[in-house]
Amino acid sequence: QVQLVESGGGLVKPGDSLRLSCAASGRILSSYAMGWFRQAPGKEREFVAAISRNGDSAYYGDSVKHRFTISRDYPKNTVYLQMDSLKPEDTAAYYCAGAPYTLGWRLNYSASRYYDSWGQGTQVTVSS
Repeated sequence: QVQLVESGGGLVKPGDSLRLSCAASGRILSSYAMGWFRQAPGKEREFVAAISRNGDSAYYGDSVKHRFTISRDYPKNTVYLQMDSLKPEDTAAYYCAGAPYTLGWRLNYSASRYYDSWGQGTQVTVSS
């Protein structure tokens, strides 16, 4: 497993941008596929975005497609989630997660059960 710490959350207005960071320690992040999930109060955890181990493939949930961008910085052992055109419905706790790069993950990157390392979460609130 890898230890993950998210940062960058906060209170923003609709239409604003925010960048979340996920810093890893322990195992080398480059051996993991990475993802972002979010959970709003009273709702189930929702897949947001994922990126492959070597960064050549990125995947997005329908609700954030064309607004959010996932990326990774190997020297810094960090994964980012750039969030643009934020909407009130994006309000949630955002979690970074790491997954062993297996065939199971490649076929099911949006399923939280394929991730074995999780951060503590960072709150994003979008409100006017």
